[in-house]
Amino acid sequence: MSAIAIELADGRTISGHCDAQFTGVLAEFRRNFEERKEQGASVAITHQGRMVVDLWGGLANPQTGEVWARDTISIVYSCTKAATALCLHMLVDQGKVAYETPVGDIWPEFATAGKEATTVGMMLTHTSPVPHVAEPIRKGGLADWDYMTARVAAEPAHWEPGTRQGYHGLTYAWTVGQLIRLISGMPLGQYFRENVAGPLGLDFHIGLPESEELRVAPMIAADPAEVNFASDFFRKATTVPGSLPNLFLTNQGGANFNSREIHAAEIGSANGITNARGLAGMYTPLANGGGVLLSPDRVHCMGRVCAATQSDAVLCQPMRFAMGFMATTDNRATGGDSLILGESAFGHVGMGGSVGFADPAAGLAMGYTMSRMGAGILVNARGQGLIDAAYRALGMTTDSSGAWR
Repeated sequence: MSAIAIELADGRTISGHCDAQFTGVLAEFRRNFEERKEQGASVAITHQGRMVVDLWGGLANPQTGEVWARDTISIVYSCTKAATALCLHMLVDQGKVAYETPVGDIWPEFATAGKEATTVGMMLTHTSPVPHVAEPIRKGGLADWDYMTARVAAEPAHWEPGTRQGYHGLTYAWTVGQLIRLISGMPLGQYFRENVAGPLGLDFHIGLPESEELRVAPMIAADPAEVNFASDFFRKATTVPGSLPNLFLTNQGGANFNSREIHAAEIGSANGITNARGLAGMYTPLANGGGVLLSPDRVHCMGRVCAATQSDAVLCQPMRFAMGFMATTDNRATGGDSLILGESAFGHVGMGGSVGFADPAAGLAMGYTMSRMGAGILVNARGQGLIDAAYRALGMTTDSSGAWR
């Protein structure tokens, strides 16, 4: 790969390496800074297991002027769900549990209040009936594992298990995370570190050690002027108290995701901390048959679309999910938020626009992280522009369905 050192007009820099075939990705990354208000970010891509893009740039902290360095990391919000799902798939692959297993066989306290028929597979696909908890979460509650698992276990079903799809924006941390803890006998963060991040050499943490705190770029909230408050999701979130969109955005116990308390906690739905290299590195084995993590059959199974709806009960728009991962979802014609990938690809976005995915058909894995959040609930132009450039570099085009082929 060619070394990159670009100074932007405002004095910020872009550094790293980029294969000549993927210079379109570099062009889009630069465009993000020059035209799309990027502050600090990283993007990494592997193709057939080889790193072809590894770029970073801008400022990690605009208030102090600290630059985004090669080892800068940031919170990737719901990209964490993919890491959590991966851990459960590994336990399935090892024969320690099955997708059809009733959750009550593993976690008896959960099998109450209409949730008795919930299966492990439903937990993965957001068809479990606990998309959120209705009563207020106490201050600091998100950082208390025992408190949150007890709250989730006691929550009455919001629908009959398996009959509806509703994004488990926060509760995924404990619906899936508690299964991992009970089946493996170790906390989620430890299981991920010992079985995924460690073996792959990833700078990716669910529960950040205090020694790494100084490397974290603080997140910058989206500009309210960019938010489409007329969308069904934001309309309900802001005007219908107690609705699932409203609970998702407001019932968080006052959590500050830039705080040391949240960074140190294990919130497997929302507080993973890494950079693009870490995301791409996690997906690289999945784009190439499973590697040291999973069998090829398991990768095929986990990437299949198995839950899709015209109106997700929380996100209030069409969504397509594989087993714990988002699949390509094209809502451009209706003005909704989208994620346009290859038809075989699976991955996950994070609030504000971070994204990681694997495309086994293309042998492609990618990660993108940033500090300035964008509006919307899936990717925005910054992330999608990078994705599109990666596919174009492989000579692929979009078909009539909008997916890359």
